[in-house]
Amino acid sequence: MRAAIALARSTPEGDVPVGAIIYGPDGEVLGRGVNRREADGDPLAHAEILAIRQALTHRVDGWRLTDCTLVVTLEPCTMCAGALVGARIGKIIFGAYEPKTGAVGSVFDVVRDPQVLHRIEVQGGVLKRECQQLLRDFFGTLRQDADLDSVRGIR
Repeated sequence: MRAAIALARSTPEGDVPVGAIIYGPDGEVLGRGVNRREADGDPLAHAEILAIRQALTHRVDGWRLTDCTLVVTLEPCTMCAGALVGARIGKIIFGAYEPKTGAVGSVFDVVRDPQVLHRIEVQGGVLKRECQQLLRDFFGTLRQDADLDSVRGIR
């Protein structure tokens, strides 16, 4: 998780700091991603999606990541959870819970829904405070900037 936190710190300015790393069964890093939705103007450019795409370039057995583990600083959203089920990831380890959009237990539980054919092992709350601090710092800065803009009369 510490590597994912360090990666999250490299998220482009203006994007929510999230870092995702996919490890192969031998511990080799297969894919990395940070949120780039704002930077790329791409609603699909979430850290998990980018990490999946990169990890698949290292696979010789197709698109399945069954023997791999995703480590991500924030609980995946519905889109990312669905993509992780589709990629057949073996395990998800996440840091901070996402009480508004989390889809690995907080709001939805996409990966453990009885209708889903592939089961994913999940471990949440790993280095939760450190992961939450990344988000607090980011959103605190946004609020300060918004307060300054309102003082200046900028909308």
